[in-house]
Amino acid sequence: MKEPMNYTEAFEELQQIVTEIEQGEISVDLLSEKVKRAAVLIGICKKKLRATELDVHNILSEIDREDSEHVQQ
Repeated sequence: MKEPMNYTEAFEELQQIVTEIEQGEISVDLLSEKVKRAAVLIGICKKKLRATELDVHNILSEIDREDSEHVQQ
């Protein structure tokens, strides 16, 4: 079973699709398929960014709690 796509892979594939669209390399027949794939990739990137934001927030909150405990002691 294939591992879930990571942010970098999704972003790189998304960039490739955008480049193909901008350069007119995609036929009208494939355009809808590429746009649908781009939407999926954007969803993957947004999910990864949200998860990372939450992780960073939790880490910073933990650091703040530890600093508060040291100040009180």
